[in-house]
Amino acid sequence: MKILVLNSGSSSLKYQLFDMTDESVLAKGLVERIGLEGSLLTHRPANKEKQVINTDIPDHTTAIQLVLDALTNPDYGVISSMDEIGAVGHRIVHGGSVFTETTIINDEVVAEIEKLIPLAPLHNPPGIAGIKACRSILPNVPQVAVFDTAFHQSMPEVSYIYGLPYEYFEKYGIRRYGFHGTSHRYVSHRAAEILGEPLEDLKMITCHLGNGSSIAAIDKGKVMDTTMGFTPLEGLMMGTRSGNVDPAIISFIMEKENLTIKEVDELLNKKSGFLGVSGVSSDLRNVEEAASEGNYHAQLAIDMFYQKIVRFIGAFVAEINGIDVLVFTAGIGENSPQMREAVCDKLEFLCLFIDKEKNKFRGEEREISRPGSKVKVFVIPTNEELMIARDTATLVK
Repeated sequence: MKILVLNSGSSSLKYQLFDMTDESVLAKGLVERIGLEGSLLTHRPANKEKQVINTDIPDHTTAIQLVLDALTNPDYGVISSMDEIGAVGHRIVHGGSVFTETTIINDEVVAEIEKLIPLAPLHNPPGIAGIKACRSILPNVPQVAVFDTAFHQSMPEVSYIYGLPYEYFEKYGIRRYGFHGTSHRYVSHRAAEILGEPLEDLKMITCHLGNGSSIAAIDKGKVMDTTMGFTPLEGLMMGTRSGNVDPAIISFIMEKENLTIKEVDELLNKKSGFLGVSGVSSDLRNVEEAASEGNYHAQLAIDMFYQKIVRFIGAFVAEINGIDVLVFTAGIGENSPQMREAVCDKLEFLCLFIDKEKNKFRGEEREISRPGSKVKVFVIPTNEELMIARDTATLVK
């Protein structure tokens, strides 16, 4: 079976086509600037030259048709016809409390996802657009929705209810949902696979650390807690997101700076984090470079990030009463030896010890704990697209 995986953004569309007989990627690519001037498709077929197609792409239907045309092109395509596509898996950011697992898409499912737009006004609409476009172009091909929030739906109520009047949860669905669930699920399953042990027998902390970052506490294969909340703003300090702040700061800044709700929302989501503290960049690599040149605020941003990772790991270990495995993944988790070393040095009280020579690498799957460490420490590159393809294939079969 060949599975097409789509990740629809407001003006972009990422895709990968998998051959599930061996889980190989036949092609992948990116449509950029949908509905804008200068739109283009970058198509990367396996074992063939990259193709860049500059053309007018007014909407997601046109974008998906362009992708299908590229996949079936006689010169740079990888399949002979669209009939070879057995199913399409869609990444949907927010499934609310409604969707706790991967779901076959029908009219009722689309309607429920539309009802969740107030919880994810930036992310769910393009996902819905991708679904509708695919259903119109490929009406006989099964469509599957894989939700970023689904893996976290095992959290107990004590972990997801806020200390607000309970009626706001009942009326508006205000609760902690968590995000990056597909990534946390992939790396937790992969860690158990490497160890040759059932996931249900392990206490695990998974750290998805990138421009957006979250940590999950997994016990017996179920998420017990996670750092992101009602939105991806909660939790760790990130590239441009503040992470946890005293809520009273918001009204204080609004009054002092004469900001609107929209402006303060942009401040917390787009102008804070590494960018706001360092004054240099939202990219940790640039912040690390500035710190190495003596930039005080850059070093402060790094130290704050590390400290908050340690804080959440420590809290989650206490919450699930132990830890067998610690996993680092995503852009920073996979590519920053400095971060991994700094965090693990603070966790030696758990009898967690890493081999600092083995840790000096980027972007590979590797165990970095040393013999005698009671906690296994892994770096596992995340693969959300493969997880979506697996879910889709399993459900369709």
